[in-house]
Formats: sequence, structure tokens, C-alpha cells
Amino acid sequence: MHDLLNDPLAEYSSILNLAKSNPHKAIKQLTKQLIKYNEAYHNEDISLISDEEYDQLFRHLLILEEEYPEYKDHDSPTTKVGAKPQTEFVAKEHAIPMLSLNNIFSNMQVTDKSIRHQELIQFDKRITENLASSDLITYVASPKYDGVAISLIYIDGTLTQALTRGDGFIGEDVTENVKTIANIPKQLPQIPGQDIPQLLEVRGEILILTADFILLNQAQEKLGLKHYANPRNTVSGSIRQLDSTVTAKRPLHFFAYAIARIGNGTHNSKTELEINKHLPNSVVLTTFFAQLAYLKNLGFDISDLNQLLTGTDALIAYYEQTLSKRNQLPFGIDGIVYKVNQISAQEKLGFVMRAPRFAIAHKFPAEEVESQLLDIQIQVGRTGALTPVAKIKPVLVGGVMVSNASLHNADEISRKDIRINDFILVRRAGDVIPEVVKSILNKRPQNSQKFIMPTSCPVCGSHLMRLPDETITRCSGGLYCQAQKRQTITHFASKLALNIDGMGEKIVDMLVDNNLINNSADIYSLNLAQLANLPRFGLKSSENLINAINKSKNTSLHKLIYALGIRHVGESTAKALANTFGNLDKLMSASVNELIQINDIGETVAQSIVDFFSEAHNYEIIKQLLALGINYPITLSNSKFNVNISGKTFVLTGTLSKFTRDEAKALIEEYGGKVAASVSKKTDYVVAGIEAGSKLDKANELGITILDEANFKSLINYNKS
Repeated sequence: MHDLLNDPLAEYSSILNLAKSNPHKAIKQLTKQLIKYNEAYHNEDISLISDEEYDQLFRHLLILEEEYPEYKDHDSPTTKVGAKPQTEFVAKEHAIPMLSLNNIFSNMQVTDKSIRHQELIQFDKRITENLASSDLITYVASPKYDGVAISLIYIDGTLTQALTRGDGFIGEDVTENVKTIANIPKQLPQIPGQDIPQLLEVRGEILILTADFILLNQAQEKLGLKHYANPRNTVSGSIRQLDSTVTAKRPLHFFAYAIARIGNGTHNSKTELEINKHLPNSVVLTTFFAQLAYLKNLGFDISDLNQLLTGTDALIAYYEQTLSKRNQLPFGIDGIVYKVNQISAQEKLGFVMRAPRFAIAHKFPAEEVESQLLDIQIQVGRTGALTPVAKIKPVLVGGVMVSNASLHNADEISRKDIRINDFILVRRAGDVIPEVVKSILNKRPQNSQKFIMPTSCPVCGSHLMRLPDETITRCSGGLYCQAQKRQTITHFASKLALNIDGMGEKIVDMLVDNNLINNSADIYSLNLAQLANLPRFGLKSSENLINAINKSKNTSLHKLIYALGIRHVGESTAKALANTFGNLDKLMSASVNELIQINDIGETVAQSIVDFFSEAHNYEIIKQLLALGINYPITLSNSKFNVNISGKTFVLTGTLSKFTRDEAKALIEEYGGKVAASVSKKTDYVVAGIEAGSKLDKANELGITILDEANFKSLINYNKS
């Protein structure tokens, strides 16, 4: 069953909203999310998000980076292809990078074709203008396979190397595994009248035919084993096997789609468009279509869907015809690739950033299938988010039997007017969470029922909270709720919280799975005998963990507050709360009005804090923690208040002689100030040390007060020598 608890819609919708008010932060978060999705897709064979959703985010990042180039990350996914190769395989550089393709989409809900396929028409217009041509452009239209890209290198006709795409520049050597694929020629045939090329590099896609995938899962079922999620991930896992005999048992199939290099003599070219240099005798490849025909003559499988088309009308007709029969094809595709046919035209058009100008991928919309909504159940995620899950009549979507689908949140259910017993459309793309698209209103049965969101957590009974700026309803029993316990305990033990060395996510999972801990307080009841009985947990490692647990009992108030995992309370907010209230009892009894008096704490954060401490279960676990020995120095409220620092924003630049950057930051925060990463109009002071950089220039430009180290020490009344 799919994990419906990490809803990608909920995860990134807030980022898109953030772009309006804080583009810098939005770019940073989008970059981080897209890198995470890339790593999961290319290296872990997991699709955390659909192609459509990924492409929307990718486009949004491109637009933001163009508008705010100063915020673009050097590691931005807009400048990269794929992901870094895995360490289990030898990494090898591609002589010619395996670049990605830019994507275009069509709105199939629009009847006017000129509007429906506007992006395709614009692509053709750019090609025509760049080629300064008055003639209609001829393209090769090919299926965009839903498989795994591979590069095959033949030396004197013998297959000598197979590389995955990797990050586009360096791939993984999976030669021995690829050699087990039956329809890949291991030796090129001699074609009458033609020489075998001394070098041939073929690009293509490895996939599993739909019929073979069904048989593969039937075999898994007979053996009592788990079904494979989808063909693409199964292929990726198969060619990355460390034992090639395992790969040989999988029904893998290869389709060639391009020639990267071909010729006789020495070939050190780093561009894709050198294929016509030093060609073997009697080989003429002036068009892309001729390349495909040549590969077919050499024994490579070439799809019968490849067509030579001229003009956008022909491209549109091909796209719509192929889309209409996608479910009847023998393999999965997620769109069409158009490539300019003439190689000389390709050379003139060239490349831009991570993709060629002469080709484009025209993506299909996600597949939609009819089913019936049998029930709506609530699942509680690891962060306390309540997700309505549709229990549907099992239906085959995208090659996978689906019986659960996400409804995202209560607002979405209400907006779409989705009711229990409705006939619905279900969408699924790749290995992502299926979702309910809409109810089919003209088929609504008389016994349909409106969904009512529960008023308490279905797991622990705690009251629910929904903050004004959120669409997600959450359980307030963070320390107590069993659905959240792994996340809560891991956060509690993390470095910035109680810093229990050795208690990472895997150890927490092991302790929970063996029923040794159920909440954060249980950590302090663990003993050596319990730990020593765990798998791969010897006496020494058990002693080390117990020592780390005991050491963590002596902490600071702000670390303890942060460790509780109160929503919206990060490290800096925890410090502000600790400095203001001085002890936990005062904080736990604070009202919303008292909390919003603290700098940078608004009503949303204040309400979240009050809701957390008003939950009796959380209060009980905090009492247990204190009873089990957690202690912190109690300070008088505002004992370290400094009128020169409190509420002020500082930026640090250059090297200070008496402080490290972290020490200076800690002092400022201790006295109620805030440290920002960049200079803006909201900055109050810039502390400039030796070799101060561009931040100092920006401060001078904006007329912001600049402090040298002596002035900074005077401002904070720092008297140590």
C-alpha cells in the first residue's frame, strides 16, 4: 500500500504561497525539495511526486530564478540532469553528456486546438525563427518511454560498456547486468556493403513490457512475495543489482532511440553533433530518421510509433492519437518526443543549459480511471497531520491495482463536493500517491453521504488544531500520540535538542519496534539489559547510549523547549521563549496575549504553543521527563534583557578576534536579538570583522549602522578580556 501520510500537495503548496512574500526563501525551499525528489527518483527508485507536479515545481523555480538571479543556488536542479551515481557501482564519465529534455504540456480540457496545444505551437515557432526558415519544419515524433535511460558503447562491433544516465555527466557502469538483456545485440552484425564502425554509442531506454510486468507480479503473488510497484522502478532496481544473475531473471527489454557517436579513427568529441564525422564506408546519416533506420538494420529494436511529421498540425494529430491509445500500447509511455530531423539543423540550433534546443518532450496528462468511493478514513501522519484517505473499489491505474487514494484535506473534499458512495475519477502517475480527481456528478447515487471531519484525533483522542494560515488539521498530542511517536522521539534526541549521541532514526525505530519506548520520557527508563538484547547492540554500544542519555539530562531551557517539538517553534523561537519566561512552568501557563508580546512571535505561533501545553497528555509526559531527571538552570524572566539588543536584527560579516561567528550569534540571541544571514532594510546593525565582504558594502549602501568589534563589545557590555 502507498504511504498516504506524506502528501506532496500539502508539502509544497505552502512553498508556492511563500514565493509571493519571500522569494529568497521560496527558491531555497523549492531547490531543496526538487533535489530530494531527484535523489529519490534516480537513486532510490521512488517517485515521491508525480511528473506533472514535479514539472510544475521545476517551472516555478525557473521563473523565480530568472526574476531573482541573485538567490539562485549553485546546486540548483535547473542546471543539472538526474542525480549523482550510487557508490556501489564504478562511476564513469560520459564522453557526451546524457542531457535531459525540456517539457511542454497541453490542456486537454480546452476545445480550441490552438489554445490547447499553445506550448507546442510556440516550440515550433522558436525552431522556425532560429533556423530562419519559411518552410514547415520536419520532425521525428517518438514515444517517451517510461523506463530507464542507458548508453551502450560498442568497440569494433562488440558491446564493451553500458552506463546509466547518472547526473548526466557521470553514470554508473552496469555493463554485466545489461549484457543479460536478451534483445540487446552483444555483437553487431556485418551489413553487406557497410563497414562495422570502430566506435558506436547507442542511447536508448530499458523497460518492462506491460504483459511481462503482469506475469512478473503474478509470479511474486504465487511465491507469497510483495508486488513490484511499477515497471519503471522495477527496471531501475533490476539493472542496479550487484548480482547479474538476478538481473537476468527480470523480463527487461531495450528500445534504441538515438546515436550519440559513430565513426572510425580517434573520437574525443564532447558534443552530441559529431556523428557525421569519420563515418564508416557507405553509411550516410544526414537525418535523425536515417539514424533510427540504421540502428534497426543493426538489430536494435526501434518502436513502430516513430513517425516523420511536418508542421504542427501533424504533430498535434499524432499526440492526440497516441494519447487516446496509450493504454493499449505494449509498454508504458508518458508523452511524445519531437526532434528536428535534419542533423545540420540540429547543429545550428545547438543546446541551452541542460537540454537541446532541437528537441522537446510533450508530456501526457496523468492517467484517470473511474472507480467508486466506498469510505473515507482518517490516517494520522508522523507530524500529526490528519489525511483523509479514500477507500475505493480496487481499480487498475497505470499498471497498478489501487484501493486507496488521497483526498488531501477537508477543504479539498468540500471544494470538489466528494461524497462517500460517489462514482469518482482516480488519477495516478508513476509510483506516487493516487488521488481522487473528482466525483462524477451525473452518476451520484441516492445513498451518497457528505464527509464530516472528526473533532478529536482517531489515534490518541487529543483535540485537533488547525491554524488560520493552514489547510491541514493536526493532532495536538505531539508527545503522546502513537502515530507521531517515531518522529517526536527522533526530534527530541537530535543534536539541537537534547543531543543524545547515538540515538538516530534507525535506533529509535529499533527501540519502538521492540516496545522499549513509546514516548520521549521512556528514553530515561532504558537500562543496559534491555539494550544489550537488541540485534547488533553489544555491551559497549549499550553503555555508550546509556551514558549519552544520562548526559542529556543536564540541558538548557531553550533546548528542552525545542526538543518538545511544538509546531512552529524552532531554535530561535525556543531561545526567545526561554529568555522571556525563565522556566517551563511560566511558559506552560502563558496566554496567547502574553506570547505575542515577544519579538517575532505572532498569533499563529502563539496559538500553537498554547494548544500544545493545554493538551493533558503532553503535560503528563513533561512531568515524567522532569521526574526522571531532566533539569535546566532556572533564570529570572528577562534577567538578560538588554535594551540595545532586544528586538534588533544583526548581520555578522568578516572575522572577529574575540568571538567565533557562532559565539557572537549566541550572545545576540541570549540578549533578545536576532541574527540574519543577509543585509536588508530591516537590518539594525552590521558587525564587521576583518576582511568583511559584500555585506559591508550593502550596509553602507543602505545607510545601516556598522559596528567594529570594539563597538559591538561595548553595545553588549562584554567585559571579558
